[in-house]
Amino acid sequence: MVDQDMNGGVLAPMLGTVVRVAVSDGARVRAGQQLVVLESMKMEHIVAAPHAGVVARVAVAEGETVRRDERLLDVIEAADTAEEHTEDVAADLDTVRADLDEVRRRHAVGQDEQRPDAVAKRHDAGRRTARENIAALCDEGTFLEYGPLVVAAQRQRRSLADLIERTPADGLVGGLAGINGALVGEEAARCAVLAYDATVLAGTQGAYNHLKKDRLFDVAARRRLPVVLYAEGGGGRPGDVDIPTVSGLQVMAFHLFAKLSGQVPLVGIAAGRCFAGNAALLGCCDVVIATRDASIGMGGPAMIEGGGLGTYEPDEVGPIDVQSPNGVVDVVVSDENEATEVAKRYLSYFQGPLTEWASADQRRLRQAVPENRVRVYDVRSVVDTLADDGSVLELRGDFGEGIITALVRIEGRPYGLLANNPAHLGGAIDSEAADKASRFMQLCDAHGLPIVSLCDTPGFMVGPDAERTATVRHVSRMFVTGANLRVPLCVIVLRKAYGLGAMAMAGGSLTVPVATVSWPTGELGGMGLEGAVKLGYRRELDAVSDPDERQQLFDQMVAMAYEHGKALNAASVFEIDDVIDPADTRRWITTTLAEPPREPGGRPFVDTW
Repeated sequence: MVDQDMNGGVLAPMLGTVVRVAVSDGARVRAGQQLVVLESMKMEHIVAAPHAGVVARVAVAEGETVRRDERLLDVIEAADTAEEHTEDVAADLDTVRADLDEVRRRHAVGQDEQRPDAVAKRHDAGRRTARENIAALCDEGTFLEYGPLVVAAQRQRRSLADLIERTPADGLVGGLAGINGALVGEEAARCAVLAYDATVLAGTQGAYNHLKKDRLFDVAARRRLPVVLYAEGGGGRPGDVDIPTVSGLQVMAFHLFAKLSGQVPLVGIAAGRCFAGNAALLGCCDVVIATRDASIGMGGPAMIEGGGLGTYEPDEVGPIDVQSPNGVVDVVVSDENEATEVAKRYLSYFQGPLTEWASADQRRLRQAVPENRVRVYDVRSVVDTLADDGSVLELRGDFGEGIITALVRIEGRPYGLLANNPAHLGGAIDSEAADKASRFMQLCDAHGLPIVSLCDTPGFMVGPDAERTATVRHVSRMFVTGANLRVPLCVIVLRKAYGLGAMAMAGGSLTVPVATVSWPTGELGGMGLEGAVKLGYRRELDAVSDPDERQQLFDQMVAMAYEHGKALNAASVFEIDDVIDPADTRRWITTTLAEPPREPGGRPFVDTW
C-alpha cells in the first residue's frame, strides 16, 4: 500500500535515501508502476504508483535523504493509459535468471548424466550407481536430497572446480523419500535414505558426509522415519585437510545412528566391498541385505596389512560364504536390484497392513505333520501354507538353523514368526538358534509386530559339546527377552513341546502368550518322552536282562507316557487353551492378536546380535 495525501501527493514510507527517480513531470503512469526507489538499512524499497494518472510534480532528486511521510511526487488520478511500459510487462515465468542458472548447473554436475565415465565404469562392473539405487528404491518423484552441493573438505590441496567435478555430494547421496506409498499410503511411506557413492573417493567417509549423515539421522529421529542405508566403501578419509583434526574420533554419526536402534526400522544393504566405517554402520542395522559378491569386514586389506596380519585381496576379507552362516547377513541376494526389492518388501511389514491378500487352502495343514511322531517334516512348508501367499520373508536362514525366523502376513496383517526346525537337531534349541530367536523377538517388539511361535522342540541342546558354546548364557536370552516383550505372543504347538525349550518358545511359560493351543499331533512334558522313561524307570528297565524284552518294556512305557502327555490330555487340565483343527490356525492368530497395534519405538535398542 502506497501512502498518499488528499492532494495526490505520494509520501515516503520510511526514512531513506533516494537512489532512483524513475519518472519525470508530465509522465503518464499505470497503477503499480515504479516511481521512486528508496534505500533504507542497506535494502532497496520500491515506491509504486497508487493509481493510474499523470505525474504533476517530482519533489525529490536522486541522492537526497527523505523522512518518513515526506512528499516524493504528485500523481493526479486519470483514466488508465494503454501505453505499455517495459518494466510493467508481466515477467516470463519460464525465464531462468543467471543466479538460478548457476544453481542448476552446480546441481547437474553431480548427476549421473554429467558423469558418463564414472557411470560406465560402474556398469562395466555389473553394478548400479548410488543414484540409480535410490531411484529404484524410492517412489517416483519423492526423493528430496540433502546436501547435493557439498564437496570434499580438501580445498587446501585441490581447486574448487576440481572438487565440484570429482567429489559431488562428498560421496554420500542422502535425503527423504517415500517407499511403498502405493501399498501403505503417503504418510506411512516416509523414510530417510542414504547411499555411499563408491565412484567418489572409493566411498570413504569424509568430514562433510559425516555431517550429512548427522543431519539425516537427526531428522529421522525427530520424525520417527525408517532409514535405508546403502553401505559401500571404506572408513575415514585422511585426505580431508580443511577441518583441523587429530584423530577424527569426535564424529557423531555412529552414535546418532546407533541411537536410532529400537526407535525406527534400520535397513542396511551391502554390495561390493564394505569395510571399516561403512561396515560399522551396516552392523548397526536391524537387517543386513547383501549381494553374493559382497565382502564385508571391520577392516579392509590396507588396515589388515598395516596391522601385520597378512596380505589379502578385498574379496577374501569377509565373503558371503562366511558372513551369512555366521549370522552377519540376514538375507543374501543376487544383485543390487534384488537387494532393493527385498529392502522395500522388508520395510512394508513395518508400514502397516495390506487390504488385498490370498492364502493357500488351510486344510493342507492337517497333513503337514506326519502321524509318525518321529518322522521329520519341512516346517517351512507349514509356514508358507499358514501365511498369506508370497508373504514370507525369512531372515538369517543360514544361521541358527534350529529356529526359523520370518516376517509374514496373515489376512494382510504383518507378524513376526518363530518356528522350531525338526530337520536340525530334532528341533532342539542350541546357542546359535537361541541368539537368533532372542534378537528376532527384540526386533518385533521394537517395531510393534505381534509374534507367532510354532513350537516343536525337545528342549534346549545339552551335552559337553553344547556347553562349550556357552549354552547356559545364550539360551537364557530367550527367557529374558520373552519376559520383557510388549507385543502379544501366540503359540501353536505343532508336535513337541518339552522342557525349558518349549517354555522359552512361549515367552517363559505356556500361560504368557495370549493363546497357547496345539494341533492334534501335540505332545507336552517336562522333558522328551524317551529321556523321561529312561530316567524315571531306570531301575525297572535294568531289572529286565533280556534286551528284546527290555526294549518292549521301554516302548510300552513310552507309549504310556505319550498318552499322558498328548495335547488332548494337557488341554483336559487346562495347561493349554485348546487342541484345534490345524485349518483353524489362522483364525486363532488373527483373533487373539487383533488388539490395536502398539506404537512402534520405545525399546532401548535392538541387539546387533
